[in-house]
Amino acid sequence: MVVMIAKPKEMRVPDTVPVYDARDLTQDSGLAHIQLDDQTYVLRITRAGKLILTK
Repeated sequence: MVVMIAKPKEMRVPDTVPVYDARDLTQDSGLAHIQLDDQTYVLRITRAGKLILTK
C-alpha cells in the first residue's frame, strides 16, 4: 500500500497588499493610534520587539 501525502500549497502575498513597517508607524514613541470607523486602537512595540494592538 502506497500512501501519498500532498504538499501544502505555498501561500503568496499578492503584490497589491500594502506592507507597513511598524517602526515607521510608531516612530520614536513606539506607539501609534489606528482608527477604524469610530474605534481607535493603539499599536505598541514591546521591549521584546513584539506588537500589541489594543482598544
